[in-house]
Amino acid sequence: MKQSASNRKVKEQAREVIASILLFDVSDPRLHLVTITGCEVSYDRSVCNVYYTTDPERYAGAQAAFEAASGHIRSLMAKKLSWRVAPELRFYVDTSVDQAEAISQALNSEREHQEKRIEEETIGEDREY
Repeated sequence: MKQSASNRKVKEQAREVIASILLFDVSDPRLHLVTITGCEVSYDRSVCNVYYTTDPERYAGAQAAFEAASGHIRSLMAKKLSWRVAPELRFYVDTSVDQAEAISQALNSEREHQEKRIEEETIGEDREY
């Protein structure tokens, strides 16, 4: 789906405002060290899907905290934005960061394995000469 410049601007504006609210206006300790990775805002701006990430062991606590604080975050968001409506907020865990970390670890492990194999082959060649 093609994105227009205004659509990207709306998404980024929503992400920045929600991140700012979490940083300065929400005091729930379950929402500390939570990163807002992106937002998807509906065409009429009535719904905003918010994607976040944190440590995997904190997913359940963060989801519960978002459910408890969504009304407060929504009202603060309405005050900070000049949108006609305050969007309904839906919070979703973004596991792509965890997947990227797992891929990175697998690649590093494979690289170390390859380096060890090459080193063993090189040592074996030195013995033959």
